[in-house]
Amino acid sequence: MKLEKTLLGLTIAVLVLMTGFVGCERTMDEEDEADFPTDHEVFLDGFGPGVGFEAFLNSYYEAVDIDNQDTYQGSSSLVITVPDEGSDLGWFAGGAFTHDVGRDLSEFNALTFWAKASADITLDVAGIGNDNTGTSLYVAEISAVPVTTAWTQIIIPIPLASMLVEERGLFYFAEGAENGLGCTMWFDEIQFEELDTILDPRPAIVTEEVNVFTGDTVAVEGCTVVFEVNGTDQTVVADPGYFTFTSSDEAVATVDEMGTIIAAGAGTAAITATLGDVDATGVLTVVVGEPGPGPAAPAPTPEVPAEDVISLFSNAYDDHPVDTWSADWDDAEVEDVQVAGDDVKLYTNLVFAGIEFTSQTVDASALNIFHMDIWTPDPVAGASFKIKLVDFGADGAYGGGDDVEHELTFSEASDPPLQSENWISFDIPLADFVGLVTQGHLAQLIISGELSTVYVDNIYFYAGEVEGPSEPETPADPPTFPAANVISLFSDVYDDHPVDTWSPDWDMANVADVQIDGDNIKLYTSLTYCVIDFSTQTIDGSSMTHFYFDFWTPDPTDLPAVFNVKLVDFGANGVYDGGGDDVEHELTFNAESTPALVTGNWVTFDIPLADFTNLITREHLAQLVYSGDPNTVYLDNVLFHN
Repeated sequence: MKLEKTLLGLTIAVLVLMTGFVGCERTMDEEDEADFPTDHEVFLDGFGPGVGFEAFLNSYYEAVDIDNQDTYQGSSSLVITVPDEGSDLGWFAGGAFTHDVGRDLSEFNALTFWAKASADITLDVAGIGNDNTGTSLYVAEISAVPVTTAWTQIIIPIPLASMLVEERGLFYFAEGAENGLGCTMWFDEIQFEELDTILDPRPAIVTEEVNVFTGDTVAVEGCTVVFEVNGTDQTVVADPGYFTFTSSDEAVATVDEMGTIIAAGAGTAAITATLGDVDATGVLTVVVGEPGPGPAAPAPTPEVPAEDVISLFSNAYDDHPVDTWSADWDDAEVEDVQVAGDDVKLYTNLVFAGIEFTSQTVDASALNIFHMDIWTPDPVAGASFKIKLVDFGADGAYGGGDDVEHELTFSEASDPPLQSENWISFDIPLADFVGLVTQGHLAQLIISGELSTVYVDNIYFYAGEVEGPSEPETPADPPTFPAANVISLFSDVYDDHPVDTWSPDWDMANVADVQIDGDNIKLYTSLTYCVIDFSTQTIDGSSMTHFYFDFWTPDPTDLPAVFNVKLVDFGANGVYDGGGDDVEHELTFNAESTPALVTGNWVTFDIPLADFTNLITREHLAQLVYSGDPNTVYLDNVLFHN
């Protein structure tokens, strides 16, 4: 497995920003049509007319300033401070340059700007059409843009300028720390232009097949346009709004101007597209079946005494007020249905849904368990279902600096496991939401994942018994190997080798740093498989004889539960899959292995490296992968020794 550079969630932060905004239709009667300004400047020696800057959610809000010394041209430039990873200032630097009423940009074919940085970096994203409302229709962006210490012009081709007749989103960018370090960037001469060096647009949509039921909706994704820019191909990722879509059979599926497909009837339809008068490559095949089954019986009736419960939704209790079951900023449809007379929430087209009770937050500080019942007709193989709780802190307001949250992920291998066409009851200790360090002002519940259709019932917090200890009472015994004989990845006893990530975006686990009696420990929850990657600085383990770590879980460890440990060596070139010299080996442990898995006690693994028989080279160790059935795992003292 390969660790890719990610945007630290920047795409989501850019496109889904804040609640409370209402979009407006970009249509008007011919007789009412107004002329919008056609100014070209965004920032030259100052902001253009009507232009302002709005920082993105979770970014460093004061990242952008004016520099009157270092400019590409003229008297001033913009200087941007990108915070270090983990900085209290913010997760990244980024925001949108917006116009107060909107501009007519139809006579231009590009947004250009000059940029440089204090070190050679790769700018995560730069684009147009994002007006920071969450309702933008014509976003277009380029990513992984090289920026050096010398001024360089960057060109963002406009996919179809005729669509931008009243555009508020003029320019946006986002950049996070690289290798843990922030930097300083400068932008200058940000403006729209008509360039004769932008040629040969080649639009495309993703070729794929989607299976839906009658009444479902699905969005066209993966729209791109490749342009020849100054003789070099450049890819622009574009919103579907730039394209015109056609369905081969509207009795099966219709598609609107924003690329939203509605499944009308059983059958198969092909969705194709054009960009202006240029045909796009790619075909989205929509296979529509009859509506999926629903639950025949309601979820089990809760039996927790009402005095021990704060309910958000259940016929068994009086419910706490909920502001919305599907916030404006989410991506889901919700309706109230009944199953054998029992009220149930039905979510369709679920990507993520925001359930908000911000006007009257919930004080769950005296409670210890969160309950939810779900039922899905969707296949669960390879799918996940995520539950996030958000506390707005003592001020009861979002963004006040004391907000906390934590998300847990469930799958076929989790406890409880996901199942199709069966009610699944989640009774989750609030202690498992380890990042939720306060629970006195709970304000949001967010559900998400790959299950598109989900019935939800009996959502409540309660005080109840939690089986067994949920966390270690004491830390593991510290290792006593001489430091000269150790290469440590994580231990308070030794200096640690650099680790790139303890859980990349693409694994299936959540990781948090916790302390037990002052000892630093890694806590994994919702663990199906987790990847610890140290490929930037690989480890030469050729002189080591053993791999060592301490393990603690509250989960059942009786057979057939297993815990897998894999080591991966990237070979002499130190690159994943780069020359065919990668090697790896995985070992499996259970309740009958040596050492044996045990619930509620520290287990020390001291594994001879010779047991990893396929790990025939150990000079460029780059990844450690844990997987298996214990889904909550505490790890400490992860090291190699001789």
